[in-house]
Amino acid sequence: MTAIATATAISLSLPFSLCRSNKSYTRKFVKGSFGVFAVYGEEGGIPDKKSSWLTLFNVEDPRTKVPQSKGKFLDANQALEVARYDLQYCDWRARQDVLTIMLLHEKVVEVLNPLARDYKSIGTMKKELAELQEELSQAHNQVHISETRVSAALDKLAYMEELVNDRLLQERSTVESECTSSSASTSTGLLDTPKSKQPRRTLNVSGPVQDYSSRLKNFWYPVAFSADLKDDTMLPIDCFEQSWVIFRGADGKPGCVRNTCAHRACPLDLGSVNEGRIQCPYHGWEYSTDGKCEKMPSTRLLNVKIKALPCFEQEGMIWIWPGNDPPAATLPSLLPPSGFQIHAEIVMELPVEHGLLLDNLLDLAHAPFTHTSTFAKGWSVPSLVKFLTPASGLQGYWDPYPIDMEFRPPCMVLSTIGISKPGKLEGQSTKQCSTHLHQLHVCLPASRKKTRLLYRMSLDFAPLLKHIPFMQYVWRHFAEQVLNEDLRLVLGQQDRMLNGANIWNLPVSYDKLGVRYRIWRDAVDSGEKELPFSK
Repeated sequence: MTAIATATAISLSLPFSLCRSNKSYTRKFVKGSFGVFAVYGEEGGIPDKKSSWLTLFNVEDPRTKVPQSKGKFLDANQALEVARYDLQYCDWRARQDVLTIMLLHEKVVEVLNPLARDYKSIGTMKKELAELQEELSQAHNQVHISETRVSAALDKLAYMEELVNDRLLQERSTVESECTSSSASTSTGLLDTPKSKQPRRTLNVSGPVQDYSSRLKNFWYPVAFSADLKDDTMLPIDCFEQSWVIFRGADGKPGCVRNTCAHRACPLDLGSVNEGRIQCPYHGWEYSTDGKCEKMPSTRLLNVKIKALPCFEQEGMIWIWPGNDPPAATLPSLLPPSGFQIHAEIVMELPVEHGLLLDNLLDLAHAPFTHTSTFAKGWSVPSLVKFLTPASGLQGYWDPYPIDMEFRPPCMVLSTIGISKPGKLEGQSTKQCSTHLHQLHVCLPASRKKTRLLYRMSLDFAPLLKHIPFMQYVWRHFAEQVLNEDLRLVLGQQDRMLNGANIWNLPVSYDKLGVRYRIWRDAVDSGEKELPFSK
């Protein structure tokens, strides 16, 4: 029943105006030896009808205890006290709505009782049922009113969270300045005078994309899936505005070298792989995975070497370290959780800066507006979307969607989605769902206007799908459909950003994970010693 869901949602609401209504009336139906009370209006109390479930609704009307705070400026404790009474009122009101409908339902059952029908004419039964239908309609309207109240309370919660986000985004120097400028003489005046509204603090992501900082390069980056790199093939990639080529050496281990021959700057990926060496198609020079030239046909062998990056293979992915600092000793794990099987691994080249794509992937609130012809088709628009996360974390879960999500530095997004069947959502959290889809998105910064996207999809159900011929093409088609819905928007953002627009001008509560990514990215670019959210 909707009203029960409303009652459940009460625990998330925040204060709204508490007003007493002067309208109150009670209708009493009496027929034979039975009676029922249907309560309407703000002042209606709990009926005297006894039943096994009546105890659930025996809750005192909290409005008689509401603190008088109208027109006053409240401190944090007083505001919390008002919020507590608002929560109690919403709970009481929802119980009244449910009770009214249940009592009217009993009345319908009694009217239709075979024993009662023996003593009633058809006309009498039709009249009673018509009256009950009208009363039920009024009761349902009251439920909708309660739902509207809860929605208004949740909207206020969203507004409060926006204020908190604004506070978090304020510069430390501004906060310190405000603290030092306060004095005893001014604080007395502030007790009776509201503070002037502070200008809204925002992130600034605008203008042409700046050159990538050297510190952003000092991470392990996954650049390819192992299954795509055969012994006799090579994979050209771009990373941080530079061209590289990956191939397997004689020992089968992958290597990554500059995709430019030392002789005449010919692209090496136009050549071939011979006995673990990549051969330039121009004059046949051959390079090993460490970048050393080991063959120079038709001339004397010179001591020539092209740049090579640290390159390793782990858990079905190939990683490189493009920075100048010594590489970290361990590679992070990107495997899906236990019980999942990998069903699809897809690589795409997208014409957007990788930070913009990460902003998009870390945002789920856009789904019912953007993905209306793919996975979010038919989704309702919630009155409030939140991302719940620890104070110092880059991971958490979405409410009301059963989706867990994490940003994994430097450019990965992992998510687990609870589903009942493809394209449908069930439950309030992933733990309440019986089947799940796990996604990995790697947004490799190819250039300031291009991203190499690695996408891996895993399921904890339907293992037979792995063995259906051409299923990989079906998954790719669906992934491209979803991405195309996003790309038209992100490309528009990129165009306006390059012309000076700030794409993070007005962050709100559901932007929390994206905001934290941008704070982390700014800290990396500015060279901070200790990165935020690292714990």
